[in-house]
Amino acid sequence: MTRKDSVKTSLPELPPEADPTQILKSGLAAAKGPVALACSFSVEDIVIIDLLQQLAPETRVFALDTGRLNEETYQVAESLRMRFDLKIDWHFPRFDAVEQLERTKGLYSFRENLDNRHECCAIRKVEPLRRALTGAAGWITGQRRSQSVTRGELPPLEIDEGNGGILKINPLAYWSQEQVWQYARSKALPTNKLHQQGYPSIGCAPCTRAIREGEDPRAGRWWWENPEHKECGLHQS
Repeated sequence: MTRKDSVKTSLPELPPEADPTQILKSGLAAAKGPVALACSFSVEDIVIIDLLQQLAPETRVFALDTGRLNEETYQVAESLRMRFDLKIDWHFPRFDAVEQLERTKGLYSFRENLDNRHECCAIRKVEPLRRALTGAAGWITGQRRSQSVTRGELPPLEIDEGNGGILKINPLAYWSQEQVWQYARSKALPTNKLHQQGYPSIGCAPCTRAIREGEDPRAGRWWWENPEHKECGLHQS
């Protein structure tokens, strides 16, 4: 039996609207191997870091430094490192791939069309993610159902076919933005300063803007694209 088949047969049944602690405990047990948190230093990921400190503090935390992150993202990463004595496993895009992209297509090719944007994300995010997941039996994300139309049916536990059939754990799948912030404030957790400037979702600096009143939380990501396209490739089904 392959690892993928093993995980599929052992996925636990969770109660409707299971809370993050239940999802994390079930996912960590079901993975039957090392699990890592992919951290973009959003408020969601920071809440999960705090939960893991209570449940499984040995869980590896990794981050993808695309080379185009906001300064505020580095600042909150350092705050977390100091508060929790947290080791962050940074992964970077391959220099030769970035160099080739920028030399042939310039610095903003991702704004020209969807294929170019996917190419940039593949180089800066998807390929480093695959390296970061080497040897992992599962990974944890900060995705939530209410973030966007692309995540409306997000399961709390799923098989990640795109990354070798390992387990993907989405502990905040059922939580609202308000619940996430209530938890963060109750624990006085450090958060990205851009959240207070109208950025509920934060990615690369040139691909993220503050949202307007009434827009969904991911409207500021790749704002020139249609809502159904607002994924970078890390979470494609």
